[in-house]
Amino acid sequence: MTIQELKAVFLHVVKDNYFNFEGRASRYEFWWYVVCNLVISCVCSLIDSCIGIAIFSGLCSLALLLPNLGLAVRRLHDINKSGWWILISLIPLVGWIILLVWAAQKSDESENDFGPVPTDDYAKAA
Repeated sequence: MTIQELKAVFLHVVKDNYFNFEGRASRYEFWWYVVCNLVISCVCSLIDSCIGIAIFSGLCSLALLLPNLGLAVRRLHDINKSGWWILISLIPLVGWIILLVWAAQKSDESENDFGPVPTDDYAKAA
């Protein structure tokens, strides 16, 4: 994975699918976006600790809230589960573990109720 591919995955989620709760998202797209999001959050937290005010991490979290939710819903669609299952995360500890296991599951290999099998061409073309 190169920096260009990582950038392509992040921009695909944030720019092309900012408010998209329909369709499917592959494991590749989901996990590489999570890595990008983690790095960005760490950088924002580092900046906040240097200036003494937690403004950058808060703005970052707010700006990425909808892409995070949309990607999680599309990832659930990829394993043929309704996006409403994201609400299972409201159950302390157990809900997050279930979502983590589902996010790591292999995608449905054929078209399902939520659309065709996702391709990762946007990242491989970068």
